[in-house]
Amino acid sequence: MQYTKQYSSPLGNLLLAADEQGLTGLWFEGAKYFAATLADDQEEKDTPILEAASRWLDAYFAGKRPEPFQPLHILGTDFQKTVWEILRQIPYGQTTTYQAIARQIAAQRGLDHMSSQAVGSAVGRNPISIIIPCHRVIGTNGSLTGYAGGVKKKAALLKLEQAYTDEMFIPEKEELAA
Repeated sequence: MQYTKQYSSPLGNLLLAADEQGLTGLWFEGAKYFAATLADDQEEKDTPILEAASRWLDAYFAGKRPEPFQPLHILGTDFQKTVWEILRQIPYGQTTTYQAIARQIAAQRGLDHMSSQAVGSAVGRNPISIIIPCHRVIGTNGSLTGYAGGVKKKAALLKLEQAYTDEMFIPEKEELAA
């Protein structure tokens, strides 16, 4: 059984989801892949896990650096979970690139190469936005692309964390889509 809760953030409404094991989802309303891992069997109910996630978000949006959130119950493929675990290691206020994550996974697996596009696909399907900080992944040229919640929200999250730099930009095709 999954439980859900609405959360009103400065960047728009969020839907939080959890089961008995941990937080399973956190999506911006209307985001690509919105509620993709949400079970048919669900109930709107404020559980201790959802209350803890709301407190974490309160601190985050107040500009504080909350501790890593636990417990999480991440639902995805093994490859996606590998990517999402790497995302969890990106420090608050810092960024990395899709290419750097691909290289890290290739090294872990003893491969010569790993596709940055495959990494990008997994990053984009992250079911626990913000807490698993997929917004901290940018293109090697500084482009803010590939955020399921929208690149303007990605830019706002990076600015909140004081990680946004003058070299970062929203590609024209992303501006048109937003």
